[in-house]
Amino acid sequence: MTLRVGLIGHPVAHSISPRFQQAGFDAAGLDARYDAWDLQPAELEGFIGDLRQSDALGANITIPYKEAALRHMDGLHQTARFVGAINTIVNNDGHLQGYNTDVTGFQRSLSEADFDPSGKHAVLWGAGGAARAVAWALIWRGVNALTIINRTAVRGGRLRHDLASASAGAKLKSLGADEEGVPAALGSADLVVQCTSIGLRGSETEGQLPFDLSSLRPEAFVADLIANPIETPLVEAALKSGRRAIGGLPMLVYQGVAAFELWTEREAPVEVMLAEASAAMSETDS
Repeated sequence: MTLRVGLIGHPVAHSISPRFQQAGFDAAGLDARYDAWDLQPAELEGFIGDLRQSDALGANITIPYKEAALRHMDGLHQTARFVGAINTIVNNDGHLQGYNTDVTGFQRSLSEADFDPSGKHAVLWGAGGAARAVAWALIWRGVNALTIINRTAVRGGRLRHDLASASAGAKLKSLGADEEGVPAALGSADLVVQCTSIGLRGSETEGQLPFDLSSLRPEAFVADLIANPIETPLVEAALKSGRRAIGGLPMLVYQGVAAFELWTEREAPVEVMLAEASAAMSETDS
């Protein structure tokens, strides 16, 4: 019996997850097919319910359903409870468990880049679902201070409030993107994480920078969660300025690796999955 698993979202045609996840299943010798499932909101509940069948491993969840899908789970991993969103569903004999592997995906991407956030000041540019997962990832890795900068101050303040319940002593602050304290916050950051869609290929902001890099210290580390293009305008500008920087591809693959291991209960072929993801992205660049 071929097992089924896939990516739920809208839209999903652009995603490279089917490429690197299928490569992982094939390399592991598992009879499983990973598909892209583009669903309308009205289809979500019924489709998730169908994942309880014996041939379903589960699913990944992407925009715009990471929060909505949570409501249809039979159980939630603690990380998903804190973040308030899921990106992975595991079918355990008809019991659907929700996980958020974005947290471990981001933590691993920083570790692979040899950056330790412990005791550091981190700035998040954006306060959406991705920023929420990154914020918890950083708090659990021991950041000393976390500043959230968002276009609308109210949304950033809401995230700050949610984090305060278990911030483990980290100093929390939120600012609107147009407030006068933004340059100073950026200027004191050890790590800046770009969590918005600014610079995403095919979007209205393609080719744009989310903020002026001149505010950053030379030693500041820059992470952009956007995976397409591999080198976003922000990453390109940061590298050209002599700063260390990473794009979103490592996080994308590593969250997928964590999901793969939850579905299969075996070690993922990480190098195969990374190579396939890089190849898929290179094809979009050609």
